[in-house]
Amino acid sequence: MRLRSRKLPRDAVHHPVFARFYARVSVTADLKGGIAAYREELLSGLSGRVIEIGAGNGLNFAHYPGAVSEVVALEPERSLRQLAVRSALRAEVPVDVVPGAAEALPVKSEAFDGAVASLVLCTVRDLPRALAEIRRVLRPGGELRFFEHGQAPGRALATAQRVADRTLWPLLFGGCHTARDPLAAITAAGFEMGTYRRLRIPETGLQVPSSPCVLGVARKPFTEG
Repeated sequence: MRLRSRKLPRDAVHHPVFARFYARVSVTADLKGGIAAYREELLSGLSGRVIEIGAGNGLNFAHYPGAVSEVVALEPERSLRQLAVRSALRAEVPVDVVPGAAEALPVKSEAFDGAVASLVLCTVRDLPRALAEIRRVLRPGGELRFFEHGQAPGRALATAQRVADRTLWPLLFGGCHTARDPLAAITAAGFEMGTYRRLRIPETGLQVPSSPCVLGVARKPFTEG
């Protein structure tokens, strides 16, 4: 497959301080916080050609099943992309790490059997546009696997999320917006919602604005409505 050039710059996202912080914390969260098990669940059953949006430092790569023939992993942040390249070399499936932003995916339409969005939809600048791009590059019937932060069900934490999103949280955490509703956004983008479940990370103890999460699958319809 030939990657085609789009209008956004190669490094549309630049968060070097957050990238260094995330690279350390994410590995610890996988090993001690149970995140690795969620990654395994997220990717289980995928096959064919897959595009991963916002691959970070590539922690998903080790969990792709053998039925996946190729992963095109986009990461716009240069420091994280370099770490993802190293992770790709250790993966058991072919992974091609490339620069690119979710709002302008540099790939052909209907080129992929699956798409993966893992803790990334909270950070994209234009969520409807990003989801429209994901839908564009999926073949009819293709799956969107998502593991995302989401709106809290309780009033107190939901209020804390809104306050955090309007103040320092996005600045400190690479543009993350915790109060977004990924389920509503995915449905509004024209996907058919499949099974999903809500999570709390960490499962016990103090909740923070990023604690409420949702993990599931949606599909691009076979026919346009």
